[in-house]
Amino acid sequence: MSAPISLADLTDLASAVLERAGTAPAAARSVAAALVAADADGLASHGVSRLPAYADQVASGKVAGHAVPQVERVGAAALRVDAADGFAFPAVDSAIAEALAMLPTAGVVTAAIANSHHFGAAGYAVERIAAKGAIGLAFSNSPGAIAPWGGSKPLFGTNPIAFACPRAGDQPPLVIDLSLSLVARGKVMVAAQKGEAIPEGWALDAEGHPTTDAKAALAGTMLPMGGAKGAALVLMVELLTAALTGSNAGFEASSFFTADGPPPRIGQLLVLINPGPLSANRFAERVETILTAMLAEPGVRLPGSRRLSLRAKAEAEGVTIPPALMTTLLRYRDGA
Repeated sequence: MSAPISLADLTDLASAVLERAGTAPAAARSVAAALVAADADGLASHGVSRLPAYADQVASGKVAGHAVPQVERVGAAALRVDAADGFAFPAVDSAIAEALAMLPTAGVVTAAIANSHHFGAAGYAVERIAAKGAIGLAFSNSPGAIAPWGGSKPLFGTNPIAFACPRAGDQPPLVIDLSLSLVARGKVMVAAQKGEAIPEGWALDAEGHPTTDAKAALAGTMLPMGGAKGAALVLMVELLTAALTGSNAGFEASSFFTADGPPPRIGQLLVLINPGPLSANRFAERVETILTAMLAEPGVRLPGSRRLSLRAKAEAEGVTIPPALMTTLLRYRDGA
């Protein structure tokens, strides 16, 4: 096993990999920060394991490495951001910055991001919103991976959603981040890379049969959480992202994992809420009342508690990257 690497050094390495592939320095830094944050939180499926695919897509032109997000105010409380076939992270950065500036007067701001790409762990976006004192909601569609309930064709993506809200005092925001598939497809991708089996009940193969073969699952469909109700939520997110942003639906989007094909051009939707006026300035108090009642129950823990402990450990000790992946990243960085 390789030695741990500090988060700062891993960010530098990730940036260098992306720049070598043809990504503008500012965009590379934005992407690198998001991926390393995922690794720090124990979300390896959304961390630097994505870098080889990202770099290949920049090199092939599937991702526009020098794209500059175009931000347009389309209403008193509405933004449209065109990611311009670039990475999602710079577009999300721009959307959050502009929306936060509008929030004190607007109260609620909605930002629609079009022509975008994979935006990683959805909690990363909303946590930054909550750190500024606002409630954050995030939705994204993704390339086809889930079939409509009763169907067999993967029309919709795993369509992650996330929520974050500030807490009283110096407590970190509460963050809820989940994929609408039973598990995140990135976990299946990591299993396929390692040649490992996946648990039964996660996915179906291309013929619609249950499978524990990760590669067969990637060629088939993911199962939605909650059965038919989960499939309905998948559709809801598809409409809020693909339709509302004017972007590609899951069945129209190309893969996040390969360098061939056109840009995915999926959509994301961010909603920012100033909780003070709506709650008569009682939001923080009511949040703590609810969470305290939860924690009074034996065995209950808040969403994200494990993530925060892993983050603290990573900040102090760094993270360990699998040796084969580290070798690959160094090869990409050095252009070998």
